[in-house]
Amino acid sequence: MRTMELPQSIRNAAEPWTAKELSILKKLAADNLPPSVIGMRLGRPERAILSKAIQVGITLTPLNRPPYGA
Repeated sequence: MRTMELPQSIRNAAEPWTAKELSILKKLAADNLPPSVIGMRLGRPERAILSKAIQVGITLTPLNRPPYGA
């Protein structure tokens, strides 16, 4: 019987964050990637990306896009 593998987008959901992942998160946020894309690249849910960014003071607002309603 085969065990089901987790989807690529949440493979690390329950794992502690590593220094390497935090470094990648900072770089991808600086590159203005949306949280959903960062989540796919790091294998974590978008909510985990948003939560960790708030915890460590990373801004995820894309600077190259106008705010909604502007």
